[in-house]
Amino acid sequence: MNASQKELIKATVPILRTNGNDLITYFYQRMLSNNPELKNIFNMANQASGKQQNALSGAVLAYAENIEDPTVLINTLKSIGNKHVSLNIQPAQYDIVGNHLIGSIKEVLGDLATLELIEAWTCAYNELAQIMISIEADMYQKTINKIGGWKGWRTFIISKIVKESDEINSFYLKPEDNKEIADFYPGQYISVSAFIPELGHKQPRQYSLSSYSNSEYYRISVKKEISQNTTPDGIVSNALHNKKEGDIIEVSAPAGVFFADPKAKNPLVLVSGGVGLTPMMSMVETNKNSLQKNRTVWIHSCRNENVHAFKDTIEELNNENEWLTSFVFYETLPESETNAIEGRIDLHQIKEEILIEDAKYYICGPAIFIKVQYQSLVALGVNRENILYEEFGPQLLSLN
Repeated sequence: MNASQKELIKATVPILRTNGNDLITYFYQRMLSNNPELKNIFNMANQASGKQQNALSGAVLAYAENIEDPTVLINTLKSIGNKHVSLNIQPAQYDIVGNHLIGSIKEVLGDLATLELIEAWTCAYNELAQIMISIEADMYQKTINKIGGWKGWRTFIISKIVKESDEINSFYLKPEDNKEIADFYPGQYISVSAFIPELGHKQPRQYSLSSYSNSEYYRISVKKEISQNTTPDGIVSNALHNKKEGDIIEVSAPAGVFFADPKAKNPLVLVSGGVGLTPMMSMVETNKNSLQKNRTVWIHSCRNENVHAFKDTIEELNNENEWLTSFVFYETLPESETNAIEGRIDLHQIKEEILIEDAKYYICGPAIFIKVQYQSLVALGVNRENILYEEFGPQLLSLN
């Protein structure tokens, strides 16, 4: 891009701040109407709720604001790239997105969309697309080069289903071809794709891997979501909970930037809410099997004992191992004796236990939960660089 084109992009920042969401909403409607096959890729629940539109409009705004040096967004781009790789996004699909995005700018802005502005945004989009394609090509190659690695979708069999709580079931997935599977870092996720009869097309979802990395199976632990409105929230989790052992499912290779390096020696402080405990479970199981057994403090919060997945497993690990200390917060305590603390997580209440030198802090749960815990850690003096978080669904938080 030349200097004048960059100035034109920056001049659209005020419009994106005030009307960016309307533009992106129109863009998605245009694209999915003209290319309905993309409904097999896009999470239609996030479309219906508006979360995807908010995430993309925020990303477009950030790109425009940093058009002079987009490399400052590299961590965000890598996170998006991981999601794209897990969905088997191909370069040709960037052309489809680009055509509809530029077409939407023309149609929404009307007379404001001068030829020069359209050329500037076309150039800006093409440059961003090439950055993303390059990032993703590297990720695809690294995955393919792994022992047991693959690109795209692979057929797995649900070998075992275990009820972990009133809401969460674990699904043990083994490859149909009985060949090796790729390893993963604790905290990463896989995508699964299932045909949804109610929608008439496939829907992909990302689920954190909830076990240590092994050569036999992947384990995901899925909460059965109950939709409170007319959006298709929970439609895939319900479909999974209706499956039986022996059913098949399409799976992509492990991906994600939220993980704990099993070779690192840093103490771990894990803070989870609800089903956000799944990547933490992987971290704890991995730590159990590691040589150094890093000191780990795990703080978990959920509504009550009945919805607390892996409760007995964590209690057993906590009682048998000096390296693990766990705290549980229940909004409603059971009538029986319990070590749980009543209420929601208050990190200030246990600050002596969690303020550990050189510790890495991992947060996972709903967006508002992440924000509250993140701010608490910062208020307690934890360096932001040592705080990592995983937001399920579109990336709406930018705390770092």
